[in-house]
Order: sequence, then structure tokens, then C-alpha cells
Amino acid sequence: MDPAVHRLERVRDLSRRRRGAAGKGQTQQKRGSAHQLLLNLFVREHESAVPAAVCGQPGAAFPGIDRGGCHGNRAEQGGVRVGGEWHDGFAELRAARAGSSGLLAAVAVFSVAVNLLALTGPLFMLQVYDRVLASRSGPTLAALFLLVSFLFLMLGVIDLARSRVMARIALRLQDRLEPRVFQAALAQGDAPAAGLRDLDALRQLLASPLALALFDLPWAPLFLAGLYLFHPLLGGVATLGGLVLVAASWLNRWQSRAPLRAAAAAEHDADRLAGLYRDEGELIGALGMRGASLARWRHARERMADAALLALDRGAGFAVFSRSFRLFLQSALLATGAWLVLRHQLTPGAMIASSVLMGRALAPVDQLVAGWSAVQRALDGWDRLGQLLSRHPPPAARTPLPRPAARLEVTNLSLIPPGQDLPALRGIGFSLAPGQALGVIGPSGAGKSTLARALTGAWPAAGTIRLDGAALDQYDPDTLGGLIGYLPQRVTLFDGTVAENIARLSPQPDPAAVVRAAVAAGAHRMILGLPQGYDTPLTQAGAPLSGGQIQRIGLARALYGQPVLLILDEPDAHLDAEGAAALTLAIRAVKSRAGAVVIIAHRPAAIAECELLLRMDAGRQTAFGPRDEVLGGTLRSTTARRASGGGAA
Repeated sequence: MDPAVHRLERVRDLSRRRRGAAGKGQTQQKRGSAHQLLLNLFVREHESAVPAAVCGQPGAAFPGIDRGGCHGNRAEQGGVRVGGEWHDGFAELRAARAGSSGLLAAVAVFSVAVNLLALTGPLFMLQVYDRVLASRSGPTLAALFLLVSFLFLMLGVIDLARSRVMARIALRLQDRLEPRVFQAALAQGDAPAAGLRDLDALRQLLASPLALALFDLPWAPLFLAGLYLFHPLLGGVATLGGLVLVAASWLNRWQSRAPLRAAAAAEHDADRLAGLYRDEGELIGALGMRGASLARWRHARERMADAALLALDRGAGFAVFSRSFRLFLQSALLATGAWLVLRHQLTPGAMIASSVLMGRALAPVDQLVAGWSAVQRALDGWDRLGQLLSRHPPPAARTPLPRPAARLEVTNLSLIPPGQDLPALRGIGFSLAPGQALGVIGPSGAGKSTLARALTGAWPAAGTIRLDGAALDQYDPDTLGGLIGYLPQRVTLFDGTVAENIARLSPQPDPAAVVRAAVAAGAHRMILGLPQGYDTPLTQAGAPLSGGQIQRIGLARALYGQPVLLILDEPDAHLDAEGAAALTLAIRAVKSRAGAVVIIAHRPAAIAECELLLRMDAGRQTAFGPRDEVLGGTLRSTTARRASGGGAA
């Protein structure tokens, strides 16, 4: 057996065994209490095990990539082995968080001042009841009132300042992580909106009063200690009530976690379906699929709504209990204080002050119970982002290489597409010299389009793909994209002008290069005939262009920058005679400047310019060589099969 194929088979078997072990219960995520979230996000190292779903994913079968969470202590780091080194996406999150450590320290200092100033109310009441009323001194009352007014003003200013600082910390975190999350989501093949939603959940939590409640929570023991100073019985009542509220918070977390996660998954499915149906609106309308597609989308939305409603109902129940119990606890504390006053063990001022002090001590807990759904979303978002960034590390810095010659060498290429278990390519090998064109032929499902994606470097694969002697991963991804022109089987345009689409959405496109690419693709006159020429705005669906015009724009985009290697996947699928002639001229032009062309073809006309042919069947290479020899062999084998079938009959 081919060594590369044998290696893929072994990795696939290992992947299956890991999934079996995951099904029996792997390490679950570890999280602490509400206060622990503060430590996770801001203070301590976040330790998280990679969930079972990550171990044994099909992507783990790619050589050079090893999932964290499947090997011993590395499970606690959420890392991924890429190219022999571990990458921890949670470390990226912690690094982004550390960039705001100075501001977080400022918020912590502000919180000290806020919580000390929060003692103003209880102390004022204590002085009014025990000193002012007893002495009937108006000047003392006026002096105390002026002092309290100033202190409350300071409390408001400092509290506003820390709220504004937290909002800026949230925006800074989003600004630092947004590009990485976007790139990682694209690399995974997901819509970037899913990862950005998780990032939004983090930002919303940090900018909300819940984040400030996390800073206030460590001060609750100080306020409880003040109650013990008034009387141990008051402290005991408040402590018991606080334990009940903490238990309610834990129950709320335990009860709402599953429905919140189910709602997030259903929302992702609904958004994915909505995007798909939006892109295929014309097809859905033409085939009368509006009702069926709406029903599928509604089903996903209903699953999301049901899970979200369940989480809201449970959260609302705990929030109502927490609020009602706090009111009851305040009355219970007043009753206890009044009983102590009757027994001459407490002053009336201390009785009133203790009630206010207890309210301040338990307010953060009550806030967290009421808003736990937002906390849970942020916790889950933190975990998903860490796993996403672990699976798709940032590209390593690479030494810039000179522009290569169009010399393509493929050896023992085997590939398992993302999301699948079986190899789609097995042991593919060929070479292509500058000025040559290779046609790839074979029945549908033979793996031709998969080969095209592998040659662009979009999917990791076993074996080697070298361009002028250098493996594709030795090039910077953006540099490699400029060296390769790729026309997929289905051309997708982007919101923007015709020129921007041809220039691959470059922020500073070269107008001369845009026109040159359009001329090479035979699309220049067609573009000039559009309402605004090269500045005509296009939508994602390609409106107002026809299928053939979209194909020509896609070909011009592939030719932009005069790539070294041009890969065309069924380029004549939507072209008329004029478009096919323009395609032929474009292929000849690439070959004349010593470029190389790979053409995935079904029609004989598409391989007319090819010197070499590669025949594929079921992901395997069945023939490679000069065009006429391969075609002759194909014709002879087909004739032999027909003759054999006729004789048997």
C-alpha cells in the first residue's frame, strides 16, 4: 500500500477510536462560581479541557495536526499540535486580556473606592439615629448631610468612571481579537458571524453592570463582617441568607447551561440556513421550494426559541426567587434587629444601618443571579473562541521567497476533506513544467475538484505539493494566493464593484492590472457595456450579471496579478462560443509567459490546449501522461469493456 495512504488509514482508525472514547464521557469544561469568572477572564490563567467533540474530529486526521484534549495533561491547555508545536488558543485570549491589565487595575482601584464610599449610607443612618436624634442638634445634622452629599457625589463620579473604563476594555478586547476570530472562522469553513457572536457575548458582559458586580463581589465579606461587628446574630442571619442566594446562583447556572447551549446551536443552524436560502433565492423560487425552505428555517428557529424560552423561564424563576428572598431577608434582619433593640443589645441606628449594609453585601449576588444567562453565554463563548483559535493558529512568519517558476510537483498526495472520514484523494502524483497545461479528467465524484482545492493550499493534505521546489506551506498565505489563480466550479462574487471583485477586494487595487486581467479573460468589452463599466456595483449573487458574465469576471479575477499557476475548475461550464474562445486565448497567454495551467474538465474542448492529461477515478490516479496517449488508453479500455460486456451477453 502507498505509505501516504497507509498513514491516512491509520490516522483515520485512531480518529474513530477517539470518537468512541469521547462518546463514553471525556473531560468536561471546568468553571468556577461567578467570582471565578472574574478570575478566569482577568486574573488567573484559564484552564480548560478540550471538549470531547474536538477529539477525533475529521480534521484531526490531517498529518501535522494533533488535537489537544486527547493526550494527558495537554487536555487542560486546550492546545493543538501544529507542525510539531502546541498552540493554545486560550493563551491568545489571555494575551488579549493582558493588554488591558492596566485598565483592569484601575477598575479594581475604583472598586475599592466605590465599596468604601458605599458605607456612607449605613454610617450616616447610624449617626442620625444615635447621635443627631439623641442630641437634637441641627448643626450636626447639617454638617453630616453636607459631608454625605459630597461623598455620594464622589461615589457617583467614580462609579461612572469605572463603567466607562470597562466599556473601553470591552471594545479593546474585541478590537484585538476580531481579526484573529474572523480568520480562524474562515479557515474552519464556518461563517465568521458565529465566532464574532461569541466575541460579542464577551464584550457585552464586560461592558455591562454584571462585570462591575464581579468586582464588587469580593467586598461582600467586608460588609458581612460589619454586620458581625453590630451583633453576631445579625451577621449569622445575613450569612445564611447569602448562602441561600449563592446556592440559587449555582442552581441557576446548572439548570440554564444546557438550554442556553442548545439555543446557541439552533441559532447557528438557523443563521446558516438563512444565508444559504438568501444566496439561492432564485433557485428556491424557480423550483417552488419557498414553502419547504421556510419550514426548515422555521423549524431551526423554533428549536432556538424553545431552548431560549426554557432558559429564560428557568432564569426568571431564579431571579424572582432571589429578589423575593432578598426582600424577605431584609425584613427578617429588621425583625432580628428590632428584637435585639428590645433586649437592649442593639441601638436603633445600628438596626437600620445593618439592613442597608446587608442589602449592599448581597446586591452583587442578586445581580449575578438575575443576569446569569449573559454570564453563561460569555463563559461558553470564551471556551468556543479558545477552541477555535487553538484549531487554527495564526500563520507563522515565513522567509519571503522570490517569485517562483511555474514548476509544479505533486508527490503521494492524499487528502481527507474537512467533515469527512474517508480519503477523497489517494496517492496522486504528477509534475508540470512552465508553459504546460494539464487536463484532469474523470467521472463525477472522482475527486477532481478536491484536487483543485488541494493545489491551492486551501485544504491540508498528506504528501507534498511543491511550486518551484518549495512546499506550499513555505509561502505566506497571502503571497501564495497572489501566485495562484483559481477559478472554482461555482464562481462567487462579493458585494463591491466589478473592479474590486477582479482585484480580489484589494484595498489599493492597480487599475491597470484590473483592466489587463479583464482583457486577458476576454471580459473587457463586456464590462464596458455595463451601466457603470468597471464601477458597476455587484451583489453576492452576481446581479446584474448572467451566468456566463459571472464566469468571465471570475476568470479575470483568477488572472489578476499574472499568477504563476492557474487552476480552472470546469471553466467553460457557463460560457458561450465567444466566452470559450476567450478562455482558450487566456490559457495560451498564460502558457506563453511560462505559466502553468491545471484544467478540471468534462468537455473535450476544454483540454484542447493541454499537453498532459491526468485521469482520475474514485480519488485515485489511473493514468498520467501526454494527452493523446492518455486519451488513446481511455478509448481502448472503454472499447475493451464494451466488447467484454457484449461477449458475456
